[in-house]
Amino acid sequence: MNSQTIQDISVFDDIRPYRDEEIPDAMRRIVSSDFFGLLCSYVYPGRSLSEVKELMLSFHTIRDFQLEVMKCVNEQVISRSISSFTYSGIEKLDPQKRYLFVSNHRDIMLDSCLLQYILYKNGHETTEITFGANLMSSPLVIDIGKANKMFRVERGGNMKDFYKSSKHLSDYIRYVINQKHESVWIAQRNGRTKNGWDATDQGIIKMFCLSKHDDKIAALEELHIVPVSVSYEWESCDILKALELYESRSGKYIKKPGEDLNSILTGIVQAKGHVDIVFCPEITREELMQYDECTNNEYHKKVAELLDSKINRAYHLSPNNFIAHDLRYGKKQFKDMYTQQQMDAFMARCAKIYEYDIEEPDVLKDIFLGIYANPVDNKARYKDNT
Repeated sequence: MNSQTIQDISVFDDIRPYRDEEIPDAMRRIVSSDFFGLLCSYVYPGRSLSEVKELMLSFHTIRDFQLEVMKCVNEQVISRSISSFTYSGIEKLDPQKRYLFVSNHRDIMLDSCLLQYILYKNGHETTEITFGANLMSSPLVIDIGKANKMFRVERGGNMKDFYKSSKHLSDYIRYVINQKHESVWIAQRNGRTKNGWDATDQGIIKMFCLSKHDDKIAALEELHIVPVSVSYEWESCDILKALELYESRSGKYIKKPGEDLNSILTGIVQAKGHVDIVFCPEITREELMQYDECTNNEYHKKVAELLDSKINRAYHLSPNNFIAHDLRYGKKQFKDMYTQQQMDAFMARCAKIYEYDIEEPDVLKDIFLGIYANPVDNKARYKDNT
């Protein structure tokens, strides 16, 4: 299956989101869940359970679900946990055109969720969204995810299975953009950035090209790639990420049961301060042609670096980033970028790491500071290379 028209779309039934005709059954399952009351109390505070249930059962399309439920989810997240929300670059995108949004990844749900909200508010159609198979841990999560245009991404397996699933994913993304005429959101790497270094996995670029291997320039040009830079003043799940990095120093980290769900919920309710999302200009054919003479492997690497330069240059640094950098390196290099009040607030957050019973709390503190400090160095590195 290359760039030709795909006739039998049932080949994607194992990963695709729900279709409109599947929404009523999904809504019935969601309202029957033991967690429905808890969800209602967050998304629709002040409305009765029976009222929300009746509303949900009236949905017959994905659009109904997204423009009612997911819109309200975003509005609650913004009003309850975000002090200011800014975005830019959307005005340069064509609402009639379909894009592949490749984003840095800091929060399991909110990176893509907030992007959908911006698209909706600015007259664009929402995107389909990649969703790791590891996150589809319960029927409720599956129903909510697939009703929200999320499609399954397999991870792991042996080399043969990994190639097969990567090719399948590549075929699906190209089908969605060029035949289904929907946009797609995907993270620049598998899993969230834990240490503050936003870097595109060149394997992601290779995966994009698998569905059109005979022309590497056209393979990416046809996807209309738009890099997206997401930044949070208070890093989503910052202490949880630091603990994971701390525990993984001596070997592969094994997630505990329910850990991903805990990260999703923490990311939603945790105070995030200022959140900024930048839609970078679409990757052009001229930019891709710079690497036309490269080997395929070098091409994938160069395009990944191109995305990194755009994402990191657009990244919005907050006072917390500069505070962490000065604390980590024992300097006052950026003292004009923050106030004493902001320093005190960051130090209070940092002090929480000492509440955990670990052998080397100072190592954990350094990891925590790195999560905030590394974006300063990353942005400077790409600024120097312009």
